[in-house]
Amino acid sequence: MGQHLSEPVTTKETDGVANSQYRCASSSMQGWRISMEDAHTHILSMKEDKDAAFFAVFDGHGGSSVAHYGGEHLHKDIFDSDLYRQGKYRDAIQKGFLACDENMQFDDSVKDETAGAAAVSVLIKDKKMYCGNCGDSRAIACVSGVAQELSYDHKPSNEGESRRIVSAGGWVEFNRVNGNLALSRALGDYAFKRNSKKPAEEQIVTAFPDVIIKDILPEHEFILIACDGIWDVMDNQEVADFVRQRIASKTPPEQICEELLDHCLAPDCQMGGLGCDNMTAVLVCLLNEQSYEELAEKCSTPVRPEILEKYNSEHGSDTGVVTPPSTDEQEDSKPNGEGEEETLPSNEDEEQESGQMDEEEMNLT
Repeated sequence: MGQHLSEPVTTKETDGVANSQYRCASSSMQGWRISMEDAHTHILSMKEDKDAAFFAVFDGHGGSSVAHYGGEHLHKDIFDSDLYRQGKYRDAIQKGFLACDENMQFDDSVKDETAGAAAVSVLIKDKKMYCGNCGDSRAIACVSGVAQELSYDHKPSNEGESRRIVSAGGWVEFNRVNGNLALSRALGDYAFKRNSKKPAEEQIVTAFPDVIIKDILPEHEFILIACDGIWDVMDNQEVADFVRQRIASKTPPEQICEELLDHCLAPDCQMGGLGCDNMTAVLVCLLNEQSYEELAEKCSTPVRPEILEKYNSEHGSDTGVVTPPSTDEQEDSKPNGEGEEETLPSNEDEEQESGQMDEEEMNLT
């Protein structure tokens, strides 16, 4: 964790899948780090629900085991649940993250590990995007050339995160949990989840995700999900511009992902700074039963910020990270997981080859 090679490993694991609704590509690169700790998943049609798609990135730290476990199991914990079958998609995502985190502790391949992983996922169902996030990986969508935030980073310095950390018996030092961990929510990291008087949502580090819901508009063009190795180097709009320009020129999505990784890679890592992390990006092109060439034409049109501005004015725009609900708040607020978009991610916002290839087009790295 934090150690670097004398030369970067620039070999990439790249894949691409497509159906009538999506053209998806992913690419991962070890870069300057001494090992590769990322994983990702893209499933264009779930076995449990053919009308749903699922995409996720897992950014491991302290080892790759937690990231890989999440890549293999998180979607199963979300979709194979009564909450999901009842149409309570936000609740299913929140409980799925916690179930994945809990089940991992009893898995022989992971239970003794000290590793952890940031996790960000996007579930698409009924023309809505449900983004679940714990950690500092990130997802954006692009609406007529304008970046739309689907998640917000969980950092120990955030007021709500710091409050939970201290309440559970921890502290924040040098913008790190107990002077150690640079993110405040994650799968794994069980050393920070041992307060027997607190539920999982209120531990020093929690796997409880924010869930943000957005309608998919006709003007939506793509979704980009990536680890912080990308977002530490480029901001949301820079990434949206980078991807959109290349789609407009009909560059294959697989190549776009690879170029994004290369663009973010530092030329040297003598100071151990930005561009020296593992990097993973998943690009989901929203075809809506049109061709990639038609999407390219769409991305060639001028940027139209008024589209997203109008949507935000009608539905409300998200303002930042909120804390997980306390035990009392959970009893008082029972979200139904359906309906229109709301603005608070945690309790008021709705937001691989792991084997079964009848889950149409699936990949895990």
